[in-house]
Amino acid sequence: MGQDQTKQQIEKGLHLYQSNQTEKALRVWMRVLEKSADPAGRFRVLGCLITAHAEMGRYKDMLKFAVVQIDTARELEDPDYLTESYLNLARSNEKLCEFQKTISYCKTCLNMQGTTVSLQLNGQVSLSMGNAFLGLSIFQKALECFEKALRYAHNNDDKMLECRVCCSLGNFYAQIKDYEKALFFPCKAAELVNDYGKGWSLKYRAMSQYHMAVAYRKLGRLADAMDCCEESMKIALQHGDRPLQALCLLCFADIHRSRKDMQTAFPRYDSSMSIMTEIGNRLGLVQVLLGMTKCWMIQKELDKALESIEKAQELAEGLGNKLGLLKLHYLCERIYRTKGQQQELRDHVVKFHECVEEMELYCGICGESIGEKNNQLQALPCSHFFHLK
Repeated sequence: MGQDQTKQQIEKGLHLYQSNQTEKALRVWMRVLEKSADPAGRFRVLGCLITAHAEMGRYKDMLKFAVVQIDTARELEDPDYLTESYLNLARSNEKLCEFQKTISYCKTCLNMQGTTVSLQLNGQVSLSMGNAFLGLSIFQKALECFEKALRYAHNNDDKMLECRVCCSLGNFYAQIKDYEKALFFPCKAAELVNDYGKGWSLKYRAMSQYHMAVAYRKLGRLADAMDCCEESMKIALQHGDRPLQALCLLCFADIHRSRKDMQTAFPRYDSSMSIMTEIGNRLGLVQVLLGMTKCWMIQKELDKALESIEKAQELAEGLGNKLGLLKLHYLCERIYRTKGQQQELRDHVVKFHECVEEMELYCGICGESIGEKNNQLQALPCSHFFHLK
């Protein structure tokens, strides 16, 4: 298959993919990969396969194609191709929650001396790196990366990238409990989708609605949370977006838990957990288990709560997710206090404070810990943050 035919077939696949005929598109692209003798065409078709598998939540396949793409880029001896393939490798590892590997591949991208094309990718590299630092609960570095990505987005007038960064910032502020900012950023993302997103994939709208739902729930605005989450889930189901379906199910479960409706919450946690397990989102699994633990605690089933905690702890330790561990120690503290088990209680109090210190979650001005309750925060240019009050 020559250059022109390769190009035609790639376009044919894209057309099928955009009209929701994913499996047909994948067959067309796989045929190109087998038959094409054009390395640049093969590189491009691998890019299509990587994106499609990412959106379906087939992260192991995404990683497999990213590795092949690096070999193709080396064959082409072009630093721009190499940068793009390393970014895809970083993103595959980010999706598989391999955060240290993600950071190291992102650094490789930033050290490559490509042309202006590579420079335009630097925003995406910074975003992926920020997401990985956030997964490791290294908040200051995560914020530095997100702000850098936002600067790239503004300088290159890249509205899609800006939209993605706003969603990540929403996630960032939800984790450290500045819920006003956790809502502000996804609302900004939704505005960008409305103003510029006519030709964009619907996943951008779905993503911003999901992050708005999370913030609304944390603010106690449960009806608004439900509306946004339903909107997001509708798009996720239309597009076969498994990763987003899992997140929406988790959000639905959390909303029902906030309404003290455990009967409705549990089946949604279970459904979310089975998709998270299937796609390999271990960080998502920690969130699901945290939610289930809180349900068991509300129902005063403390031994079942401890079982969920044990599973979540093993996952959070494996990922290096310090915030997850901190929350688990806090829940253990509450359980052992209720049970009157003083030694276990003391152990978890000590471990809880170790986590706070490790994450440097203290306000630089008042010295109180950040992320304990909803508080407005302000970040300095150096990415240190403190309580606005």
